[in-house]
Amino acid sequence: MRILLIEDDAVLSASIAKHLKAHAYAVDIASDGAKGEELAKVATYAVIILDVMLPRQDGWTTCTNLRQAKVLTPILMLTALGEVEDRIKGLDSGADDYLVKPFHVGELLARIRSLARRATEVRTTLLELFGLRLDLNLRKASREGRDIALTAKEFALLELFMMKPNRIVTREEISEHLWDMNFDPRSNVIESFVRFLRKKIDQTFSHSLIHTVRGAGYVFSDREP
Repeated sequence: MRILLIEDDAVLSASIAKHLKAHAYAVDIASDGAKGEELAKVATYAVIILDVMLPRQDGWTTCTNLRQAKVLTPILMLTALGEVEDRIKGLDSGADDYLVKPFHVGELLARIRSLARRATEVRTTLLELFGLRLDLNLRKASREGRDIALTAKEFALLELFMMKPNRIVTREEISEHLWDMNFDPRSNVIESFVRFLRKKIDQTFSHSLIHTVRGAGYVFSDREP
């Protein structure tokens, strides 16, 4: 899942990005409102984390501009301004949620998951398909009752597949979901991760769930595409 973080505090920005990447989120960072608005208009993000007090253009203006430009990505405003009037101003400018600094990283992650579920119309934190079970809160996977140990990136890839069963998932969708804007689309990293994931969820079972569609992408299904 790809996230845009618009925050001018370099230390806080690096800390947030570190925690997000540890949970397999791809993170693009902008240090001012104008740059953040530009990125949000040209790339696809699951969630935008937007500080209020920013150089060049404040968060309220950035949020309003994005909504006027029909950018509907969920926006979480992150700020030290905790007065009710400030929260109301943020929500009225088009934000979907509001988190006051200082905050616990666990709450930040929970709010991101909630906003992402709303945007994708996935209301549950438990995905179950074709005998495979994925607990999005506990970050655990199992197939036919057998636990499967996954890295953070493998878990995110499997989550993407399970959210789009029986349809082609392209390399572009995978790169936008798992990697930031510095990802080299010419590399074979995606193929490598799919191969690693296949070994873990398919190799010791009677039939495969991840299928390659040559020239198109991959399909997550209990039958050959």
